[in-house]
Amino acid sequence: MIVIHSTHEAGFKLGGIGAVLDGLLNAPSYLAQVERTLLIGPMNTNDRTEMERLFSSRNKLKVRYFSSGEIVDCHPALATQFKIIETDWNVRILYGTRTFGASTHEIILIDPTHIDQERLNRFKYFVWKRFGLDCARYEHEYEFNLYMAIARPGYEALNAVIASRTNDEPAPISLQSPVIICHEFMGLPLWYAADLAQHGAYKSAYVAHEVATARALVENDPGHDTRFYNVMRSALKSALTIDEVFGDQSDYFKHAMTRTAAMCDYVLAVGNLVVDELRFMDNHFRGKKIDLVYNGSPSRQIFIETTRAASAKLKAYAQTLVGFSPTFVFSHVTRMVISKGLWRDIRVMEELDAKLSSLNESAVLFILSSIIPQGRTAAEAQRMSREYGWPKDHHEGWPDLIAHEVPLWEAIAKYNAGAKASRIVLINQFGFSRDRCGDTMPADMTFDDLRNGSDVEFGQSIYEPFGIAQLEPLSAGALCVISNVCGCVGFIRRKLNELPNLSPVDNNGTLSEELEDNQRPFLNVIVADYTSLAASDLPIATRGGPDLHSAMAIGQAERDLVERQAAQEVAEALVQRLPRTAEQKSALIDTGYMLAQQISWDVVARELLIPAITR
Repeated sequence: MIVIHSTHEAGFKLGGIGAVLDGLLNAPSYLAQVERTLLIGPMNTNDRTEMERLFSSRNKLKVRYFSSGEIVDCHPALATQFKIIETDWNVRILYGTRTFGASTHEIILIDPTHIDQERLNRFKYFVWKRFGLDCARYEHEYEFNLYMAIARPGYEALNAVIASRTNDEPAPISLQSPVIICHEFMGLPLWYAADLAQHGAYKSAYVAHEVATARALVENDPGHDTRFYNVMRSALKSALTIDEVFGDQSDYFKHAMTRTAAMCDYVLAVGNLVVDELRFMDNHFRGKKIDLVYNGSPSRQIFIETTRAASAKLKAYAQTLVGFSPTFVFSHVTRMVISKGLWRDIRVMEELDAKLSSLNESAVLFILSSIIPQGRTAAEAQRMSREYGWPKDHHEGWPDLIAHEVPLWEAIAKYNAGAKASRIVLINQFGFSRDRCGDTMPADMTFDDLRNGSDVEFGQSIYEPFGIAQLEPLSAGALCVISNVCGCVGFIRRKLNELPNLSPVDNNGTLSEELEDNQRPFLNVIVADYTSLAASDLPIATRGGPDLHSAMAIGQAERDLVERQAAQEVAEALVQRLPRTAEQKSALIDTGYMLAQQISWDVVARELLIPAITR
């Protein structure tokens, strides 16, 4: 089988889809079934920062063809084909390989900066005729134009590569049609191009890593997930769509593009709620088989000696910053965007602080998150550390607090001022080492220490189609606190139901809080429910959920009540489950590793992805 991944992260890792590719493309089950993998995406040769990341030694890129760099290390016939495509479309092509873990795969990158607009417009016209996508309506959208621009030259380059091989090796013969996996809306235009040029020659699989329309509606309303998912449940019962409930969304180009994905041969979704969101989005998805292909979690064996050493470093760092060595270390590693629900961490800490104090215990929460993905320079971090003790204290304005970082720090500072047994440390930086975080950090500290030494990892998002990062510390015995809208909850529940003798799942399919001794292996995950109104004392809290009118009226006041109740439940669960002895910590390490193995990328490839695209 030949599989083509159409994605904006083909050249280097940027975020979530990059993490997916890192895990999937190195999974033994994937490699056993897929004889050849190609990745296709955009590049901008005029962006110096992008080029530095692309050609960084850490990116493990080997270039076979790149006209801008005058590099030709492929078969002459293939190089000739590339030159023809570049001339015809006035684009630049890079062809080479990238290493993902221990595996190497081919990549094709297209720079469409100076593309022939007349040819591009003709392509857009035929896309409109075939797929009903009104391209002229979205001409002002940079992302829309970028992915449409790379589609046709990318398809032509793909055909040339599939027919060839590096140097003089013959191309492999596959008995199955190549499959184009379209990762999100960005991946769809390559399929448009392939379908228009050779209808049926390629199979298409759309992977919904999210539903952009749903994300926007969740993030932009003060009722957030509490409102949206109650609205969606009620609307689906009445076969209503997003447009019918929330108004016409067609001005949003991602909405319009995602609707065309219902025409793909296969539709895959990374979480149960994403399936519902697609069907809520457009009626064409309701009659379409949608395969659940969850994301995987890193699975690595960690021993207690490693976690102890890492915990000791984190506690020493906490001692320097907040003045005491805590009993427990908490963490939250995430992007600083509204969907991550960072204020919910503070709400849980507010409920937990008095409980810890009464037990003569303490905790420090490290929030590692920055509004700037690349973070501050090492020099800037060192200067802030020397001048005013950053990251213990913060100043508004660059290179310190900007945008969303300001109100988050204000809420944290207010919490710290009144807390008895806990503190929150905001590290608004990319990287977790002394050079990135200042001389107050232990000299040999690494990011692995944060993952291995934390007792709790928070991840209570308001919109989270899956949530890989929330589960990364599982193998180190951390308690992972996630919200019920995280897609990984569905994967965990599925695996627990497959192991009934070990499963702490009650008859309603929810994670049970009361476990028998023989059910200990899955104590590592705490699910916070921010969409159920049952325990909120709201008048609309009915057994079957609120009706559509009542759900639409949910605002911040109603969400606050639900969040307060959920925070109390999470705090109580943490007090009960935090490890207080070496035996308890060892048990969490063992059970975390067991669970991580059950939801690994190899399991995803073997049980979900490959069966979905080969049936």
